Amino acid sequence: MKRSKSKAPGKGVEGRERGAAAVEFGLVAPILLLLVGGIVEFSHLYNLQISVTQAAREAARTMAVEQDDTAAIAAGIAGAPGLDPGSFGFNFTGVCSGTPGNAAVTVTYTAGALTGLLGASLTLEGEGSMRCGG
Repeated sequence: MKRSKSKAPGKGVEGRERGAAAVEFGLVAPILLLLVGGIVEFSHLYNLQISVTQAAREAARTMAVEQDDTAAIAAGIAGAPGLDPGSFGFNFTGVCSGTPGNAAVTVTYTAGALTGLLGASLTLEGEGSMRCGG
């Protein structure tokens, strides 16, 4: 089967549509890059949130067993490897002094954003609670 040629004046259909792909790419590329950047930023944020929650759980467990703020803070920082220890903040609530109860801790962590789509700095919060006495 032979392909029929266009009878349009000028260089033909192929010549007139030559730059269309470049224009379409120029319109779609920023949207795709923004989408990929958002996925990367969200994954980083989600990973940080999981680490901060794990730090809160470890600090609450240590506080419930040992009733020592310093040991609980050290356990919380050790429970989130790879994060900057100086960016943590710990707030302990609940009492474990002889009476049944819960030891609770709220951990805050401030981190820089990767892409800046959600702001320059991110503050995350994790909460952990454990029954006193282990």
